[in-house]
Amino acid sequence: MKRVKELLSVFLTMMKIGAFTFGGGYAMIALLENEFVGKKMWLDKDEFLDLAAIAESTPGPIAINAATYIGYKRLGFLGALAATVGMCLPSFIVIYLISLFFDAFLSFEIVGYAFRGIQIGVIYIILSAGIKMMKGIKRNAFNISVICTVIVLMIVLSLLAINLSTVIYILACGVIGVAVYLVRRLRNKEGKT
Repeated sequence: MKRVKELLSVFLTMMKIGAFTFGGGYAMIALLENEFVGKKMWLDKDEFLDLAAIAESTPGPIAINAATYIGYKRLGFLGALAATVGMCLPSFIVIYLISLFFDAFLSFEIVGYAFRGIQIGVIYIILSAGIKMMKGIKRNAFNISVICTVIVLMIVLSLLAINLSTVIYILACGVIGVAVYLVRRLRNKEGKT
């Protein structure tokens, strides 16, 4: 009975996040952190940062990847299933209902204005999540130099109208992180001998 209650809790938590977050995965990061680190305490801040990095760098939407990971961590396969379904169900229902009345829905001028307002809100949510995550990152030379390099590259490439997928940035940072780890490990081995 306890396991069923825990599965229901995971399902309802993910369903709430899926139902009340607009703007996709990046906009959900702040809500995910608030729910999993602050309220439920299912993760600590460092583990959440790792989760965000893993969820972003694996195929699929970040929110669903994060939900699946947390569900699996809490309750194994059934937890992963409950979390994933809970996260996806609200979007599925809303999109299905909109698809039934799509043409009529778009003909309302107020809907266009609502979407423009939501876009501004989503920008704020994504920026807020990014700033929170940056505050949680350890301040060392490596992290600061990678963050600054990525920011400068993104600005310069945007000004030059060169579109680079965020996947490129993520993969490059992952490769750099692994390279730094391997160099440090090699130095430690040499220092011991």
